[in-house]
Amino acid sequence: MIRLENVNKYFGELHVLKDVNLTVAEGEKLVIIGPSGSGKSTTVRCMNFLEEPSSGHVYINGQEITAHNKTKIVRENMAMVFQQFNLYPHLTVLRNLTLAPMKLHHKPKAEAEALAYHYLDVVGLRDKAHVYPTTLSGGQQQRIAIARALCQETKIILFDEPTSALDPETIQEVLDVMIRLAKEKITMVVVTHEMGFARQVADRVVFMADGQIIEEGTPEHFFEHPENERVKQFLGKILRK
Repeated sequence: MIRLENVNKYFGELHVLKDVNLTVAEGEKLVIIGPSGSGKSTTVRCMNFLEEPSSGHVYINGQEITAHNKTKIVRENMAMVFQQFNLYPHLTVLRNLTLAPMKLHHKPKAEAEALAYHYLDVVGLRDKAHVYPTTLSGGQQQRIAIARALCQETKIILFDEPTSALDPETIQEVLDVMIRLAKEKITMVVVTHEMGFARQVADRVVFMADGQIIEEGTPEHFFEHPENERVKQFLGKILRK
């Protein structure tokens, strides 16, 4: 579903991604972990051309993304859940969820609203359909953001550290929704620091450092038998917290 070939990304003179090669199979749950500044979020943002690679190639469902065709390919194939929710504060929850289906996919209002209510049920927030996002907790807003992504009915959802902006007591409610989603056929790429989630949900874990993929493997391999010394040091620190 996703293939990155020799992807490099520069911000000015800063070389953020260095020849990244990565594939994600249909239905796979891929979790990307690593220290801050390692290129995790940039990798995911290159997948949907929120960041255009400085060099290299990105393929989605067999089609190469270019600056020319990115809108069509991304719209048809993937949605994204951000760190900061990015909900429209002046629109109700229901309008936030129906906007893309109606404007981008030209669904009738009744069909878009039925879809929205269905996914509000999935995330457990049907009763919040007519309130504004600013009245909700951070955890509730992120669950709404996940419902909004689901309303796009894409084959792929990208998650860029979806719990990093949440209070500790609301993190689990978002992770619980993501754990349920992981049982579906949808392809998920998740950047996270939540090691318990990675261990429970991932088909494969990728570790990044200094703009490169250092090691990848199953959760069992990764958490029980890592090979790279940098990975061992990282896990030793983060799992002791």
